[in-house]
Amino acid sequence: MGMTIDAPGAGNDGLQQLADGEPSNISRRRFLLASAGASAGALVLGFGIPLGKARAQEGGPSMPDAAAHPKVPAFLEIRPDNTVRLQCPFIEGGQGVFTAMAQIVAEELDIDPSAFTVAGAPADSAYKIVPMFGRVTGGSMSVRSSYETMRRIGASARLMLMQAASQRLEVPFASLTTEPGQVIHKASGRSLSYGEVASGALDMPVPPQDGIRLRDPKTFRWIGKPVARLDMRDKSTGKVQFTIDMAVEDMLHAAIQHAPRLGLQVGSIRNEGEVKAMRGVDSIHRLDGAVAVVAKRWWHARQAVEALQVDWAEPGDKSGIRYMPADFDSEAFSRQLGANTEAGNEAEARGDFAKGFNDAATRVEATYYSQYLHHAQLEPPSSLARFNPDGTLDLWVPNQGPEMFQADAAKVAGLAPEKVRIHSQMLGGFFGRHFLYGPGCCYPQAIKLAKAVGKPVKVIWSREEEFLRDPLRPMAAVRFRGGLDSNGMPIAIEAITVCEGASEGIANTRAKGVDGTAVEGLTAKSYAIPNSRIAQAHVKNPVTLGFWRSVGNSMNDFFYETFLDELADKGGHDPFEMRMRLLEGNKRLTTLLKAVEALSGGWKRGPFDAADGTRRARGVAMASPFGSQTAAIAEVSIKDGQVVVHDLWEAIDPGSIVNPAIVEAQVNSAIALGLSQVLVEEAVYKEGVPTARNYDLYPILPPDRMPRVHVKIVESGEPMGGVGEPPLPAVPPAVANAVSALTGKRVRSMPLSRVKFDT
Repeated sequence: MGMTIDAPGAGNDGLQQLADGEPSNISRRRFLLASAGASAGALVLGFGIPLGKARAQEGGPSMPDAAAHPKVPAFLEIRPDNTVRLQCPFIEGGQGVFTAMAQIVAEELDIDPSAFTVAGAPADSAYKIVPMFGRVTGGSMSVRSSYETMRRIGASARLMLMQAASQRLEVPFASLTTEPGQVIHKASGRSLSYGEVASGALDMPVPPQDGIRLRDPKTFRWIGKPVARLDMRDKSTGKVQFTIDMAVEDMLHAAIQHAPRLGLQVGSIRNEGEVKAMRGVDSIHRLDGAVAVVAKRWWHARQAVEALQVDWAEPGDKSGIRYMPADFDSEAFSRQLGANTEAGNEAEARGDFAKGFNDAATRVEATYYSQYLHHAQLEPPSSLARFNPDGTLDLWVPNQGPEMFQADAAKVAGLAPEKVRIHSQMLGGFFGRHFLYGPGCCYPQAIKLAKAVGKPVKVIWSREEEFLRDPLRPMAAVRFRGGLDSNGMPIAIEAITVCEGASEGIANTRAKGVDGTAVEGLTAKSYAIPNSRIAQAHVKNPVTLGFWRSVGNSMNDFFYETFLDELADKGGHDPFEMRMRLLEGNKRLTTLLKAVEALSGGWKRGPFDAADGTRRARGVAMASPFGSQTAAIAEVSIKDGQVVVHDLWEAIDPGSIVNPAIVEAQVNSAIALGLSQVLVEEAVYKEGVPTARNYDLYPILPPDRMPRVHVKIVESGEPMGGVGEPPLPAVPPAVANAVSALTGKRVRSMPLSRVKFDT
């Protein structure tokens, strides 16, 4: 696997300023700091979000002021031993956000990032530093939304340490400089470590933010460099504790048996007395749509709960719930979506599609399909709940939004939100799995069981229960109509997606107009096609829906980019060259296309004979999710009727970057997941139940099917975009387009394992 980076001389000058945080010195609240674990004599800075003049005049909502908050807010702590503790507003789940946050702060503070210890901040409104979103880890928002805030708090701390050193050394402030971790007085040759002067800065005011000058990107020591991950050693040595690893005194374990179909309720248990007498069993409980066994050991709980013979009952009122009919078949549901003829609610319109289509020299119509997908994360869902004598609740739960979980847990427990402490461990699975999904979450079960038994209870779902209740990536069918002019170039395109968007599925409420997650990847295209119409026809699903890595883009870019190739073929154009023509004048995207072309050694669609004698072809695709731009080329062959991907080249332009090694890792992981989606993954339902309850019947991409991956990072200097999700959406259509070029058979659905191909 290789990686190259193209960066302009201006570096990060064009960064998007989504959050403009105001640091505050909270060191003087020494009692509160001590109770929060801060070291004696440490300089502690909190985060606050200013109510700027423009926002105040507009009457917009203000963000909390850390200095005025009654609890210890998110903070940067510079300790006497010259180490730094950072409580990160975002959750670490393997994407590298802890390291990135440390790099950004360290750059302006002027201390090596290796001196940092980073932990996830607890639930508290003081940490809601992302405008409009508050605080979530998702949407590839973490670094780009907090970049300016993190730089400013590092710069503020550096100035305060220099001021403290000025007083201690009795020299003018202007005569001081810093080197990593030290304040230097060059004239006398004296220096003080940050730890030595931290106590002197305890009572100093934070410098006015309008007077702080951030570093010129040309002088960066760590931003833009492949700094080593801070969490790698602890992960490699087993020191990291995930929620599933947590234990507290007097804790009991619980295992769950869910109703086979969503919406069913517990009727009767035929052998409750017999199971209660099983080894280690403490108690048996009826929950919403499930039964639970609490025991001293989880294995005993699982054996017992699986032995329960439950008669499940139909719900009395199905109107307000997700209900899975006994005859539901996902294949039949897909055909139902494809047969839908509604015009849909319009999400976007350019020009006059109807006229452009009617006037076209050539018309093309096609329907494309996507499948349900599991998150299939390695860490099974788990949660630990403990009610305390003081009336508070401690909840250990994997999550991507501590405050939203705090609020919901408070409702379940019947407590005020401030009585609930959320413990956010490192995630053992990500990709949108850890939001509020109702029956797809196990923490309500842990809370109810802990309250019922009067002891702490940890719930762990078995792999089979996870596959039964995992919220799915939505299924969709998209009806396309395209028109070509006399030269074979697209002049009109319509896409009507028939689906329920993830957001409206989670809310269990149809969106007013259009759910943005249903159409992202179909809308806001940069191709110069003068007449277009994008719409959504809503059809409710019986399954629980959820966000999946890159959300709607994960399937919609597959639809759009493969249909674009279909138009190119119909018009007699090379798909790469047609994209270049449709993007003429768009310097950023044509540069990106040329970058991936060069990375691949030059564009050649094929089919062609490779050196090993295999017959191969290439496909190209682009995507623009979460503020970044990507372009991918895939090279494939066919073996025993199935697709083999040999090489995958991807160029990504996120505007600017913090850590190229983390970017490369994210691109590699996104490519793996994108390939898994297009080649093999699919959640299938027959007679109302999933056919797969474990990895034996839900295949994910095996290591021997992972191609060689080549990554090129292009820093255009545009506003900073995301990195975790953007590399995925271009991968499935690049592969599908390559397969179509090789076989002459147009691919209009995923996964490709459904089809036996001939070359």
